Amino acid sequence: MGHLTGKTVIITGGGRAVLENGKAGSIGYGIATAYAKEGANIVITGRNVKKLEEAKEELERLYGVQVLPVQADISAGADNAAIAKATVDKAMEAFGRIDVLINNAQASASGVTLADHTTEQFDLAMYSGLYAAFHYMQACYPYLKETKGTVINFASGAGLFGNYGQCAYAAAKEGIRGLTRVAATEWSRDGINVNVICPLAWTAQLEQFQKAYPDAFEKNVHTPPMGFFGDPEENIGRACVQLAHPDFKYMTGETLTLEGGLGLRP
Repeated sequence: MGHLTGKTVIITGGGRAVLENGKAGSIGYGIATAYAKEGANIVITGRNVKKLEEAKEELERLYGVQVLPVQADISAGADNAAIAKATVDKAMEAFGRIDVLINNAQASASGVTLADHTTEQFDLAMYSGLYAAFHYMQACYPYLKETKGTVINFASGAGLFGNYGQCAYAAAKEGIRGLTRVAATEWSRDGINVNVICPLAWTAQLEQFQKAYPDAFEKNVHTPPMGFFGDPEENIGRACVQLAHPDFKYMTGETLTLEGGLGLRP
């Protein structure tokens, strides 16, 4: 029996992606795999139904858990509060409780300079990341209050360090960091643990980029000081599991950086 058997986690951006070696190839799927190994009921959201269904099939087959895929897209012009509420309502109908919310989903037009960024590109990052976190946190709050649950949001070194060509992405991620700290202050009295992770992971996208554009990869992607990139499941997913472990007490509102190792930034 896993540490989180009977618990329910919502993971945004949890569709299946794998590396050439068969390991989890995206942060969302890595987190879902780590939670599946601990026996949790899993709700995964995303835009790509095929990737969601593939994740459901594999996680249920390998780990015997229940997975609910929900197509959902927080975007400009949509009724985003209703989209988040509908996802949460489906989770409650299926599993009767919500213990963990993980806001992982994020889209952006990386590589476009600030001077060249369009409003549509800026909106893409803000809605898929910052607004999505806001709406899902609001929708989940009453249920997390009941379970004394956990919120884990995802920010990025792009915002911490001002990465070139990532203005909208960095702005969205820094907004998420601020939102997380406010929630940690306001929700701690309700017993809700709130933290933010800034990961640097080896993903299928990076793997494909390295193969297609080796010169650009060499110039722009730098190995972390520890000498390796974070593994989506073993490093980042397991950190997410630890933050939700019922016996684990962590200083709420802190930022974890996962760049081939685990460190803390105040």
